[in-house]
Amino acid sequence: MNHTYQTTVTWTGNLGTGTNGYRTYRRDHDITTDGRPPIPGSSDPTFRGDPTRWNPEQLLLAALSQCHMLAYLHLCADNGIVVTHYTDHATGTMTTDRTGNGHFTEATLHPHVTITHTTDTTTATALHDEAHRLCFIANSVNFPVHHHPTTHTT
Repeated sequence: MNHTYQTTVTWTGNLGTGTNGYRTYRRDHDITTDGRPPIPGSSDPTFRGDPTRWNPEQLLLAALSQCHMLAYLHLCADNGIVVTHYTDHATGTMTTDRTGNGHFTEATLHPHVTITHTTDTTTATALHDEAHRLCFIANSVNFPVHHHPTTHTT
């Protein structure tokens, strides 16, 4: 079964002279799709972007984190693990060469999960491996995605 997704990226950084020089335009853009609020985007500040807007590198890392979380919560629900809180402080490493070409070399997810005291901590922790195998986004990238979960009970 195929699933098709659509987004629109609209550049909003024309300061009146277009791209007549590398320093004469902003990297600002909006990411939209039907029925959802826009996401304000830019490039990383290192590449002359607006630090108050999301950049593609952050969005890739967020997509990995979201996908893992959603797969994990699904598995927990199916396995009787009651999650009451989930936070992930994901990190990613991108390397650029001297010509400016770059690529991600790895990402690491750090899920902090809280489960009820009547829930099996060992199973809750082990389900992260299965969530990783199920994650559509992690299966789509060409760099390793690690996960280092911590599990607490209430």
